[in-house]
Amino acid sequence: MAGACGTDSGSTAPATSGLTGSVAVEKVADLTRPTAFAVRPGDDPSLVHIATQDGTVVRLDVRTRTTTRVASLADRTEAGGERGLLGLAFASTGEEMYAHFTDRDGDTVVMAIPYRNGIAEVANGRVLLTVDQPFANHNGGQLAVDADGNLLIALGDGGGGGDPLGAAQNPANLLGKILRIRPEPAGATRPYSIPADNPFAGSSTTAPEIAFLGLRNPWRFSIDPVTGDYWIGDVGQNRFEEINRVSASALGANFGWNVKEASAPFQGSTSAVLTDPVHEWASRGGSSAIGGFVYRGSAILVLRGRYVFADLAQRGLFVLDPTDASVAWLDVPVERVVGFGVDAPGELYVLSYDAGVYRLIPPD
Repeated sequence: MAGACGTDSGSTAPATSGLTGSVAVEKVADLTRPTAFAVRPGDDPSLVHIATQDGTVVRLDVRTRTTTRVASLADRTEAGGERGLLGLAFASTGEEMYAHFTDRDGDTVVMAIPYRNGIAEVANGRVLLTVDQPFANHNGGQLAVDADGNLLIALGDGGGGGDPLGAAQNPANLLGKILRIRPEPAGATRPYSIPADNPFAGSSTTAPEIAFLGLRNPWRFSIDPVTGDYWIGDVGQNRFEEINRVSASALGANFGWNVKEASAPFQGSTSAVLTDPVHEWASRGGSSAIGGFVYRGSAILVLRGRYVFADLAQRGLFVLDPTDASVAWLDVPVERVVGFGVDAPGELYVLSYDAGVYRLIPPD
């Protein structure tokens, strides 16, 4: 499934934490295989957008629990395994929707699609970026737009065990990276430009699109709107899953794959300075780190300022306190979590691959 490629190393189920009972969930949409969540600037606060792996994008009115299909890329992608429609975001103006998907050949495509009168005009979309994928897995998927309007794109290492092509540490290869580009308007001579403050802008040896490198499969990442910190969940190989945290001033950080798996040596060597995770844990069968968000909403005070994330193989959610990196398990009845989303007021949503879309709420 999308975002997976976990492992078989054992771990025990977490014990109930003090947070259990302080947070509840409610289902807001019964969608099949949801993969991504986005909010369009300027929309009513009750509206969010959800992508599903088969290529469909729906607008969900959380207040009425109704969905409206606004786009289909089903004729451009083929869902299965870790392929399909994987990422969704909107330009800061709300006039374009960005989609991250694998095409019929399994290669990555990032497309900008005009969004008018409540519909994404796929036929008028333009391709911003294509990247050849050597294997079927580790396609990344996350899209995000930063405060400056730049588009960030997560790409896995191209798949295969152990990064056989050495992509993640190759500075000229876009795989195993998070990219940062500036989409150009329709009709421009080039699809995107390089932000002047990109860490490798103007480099002759490192692809200037790169914002971060040394990643295995950064399926989900987010940017804290208060601190500007990047939080990146990276799916592990054999032993560990990891969460990375760096400040906005640390663009260019190298997270170590495949020299390291989390903070443990893996193979190879490098002279580069490597950044270790803020949190790592032992993999269990099917584990995948599912990066989440720092909660900045107002409904659940106990979560304010804490980072919520998940493991595909474990029921419930995890909550990390940024002040001391301590982690607690949150026992809520959600399984097979593949993603998160935040609405305009800052409330947190959870995407279950098997069961649809949930919203975190205070207990009754």
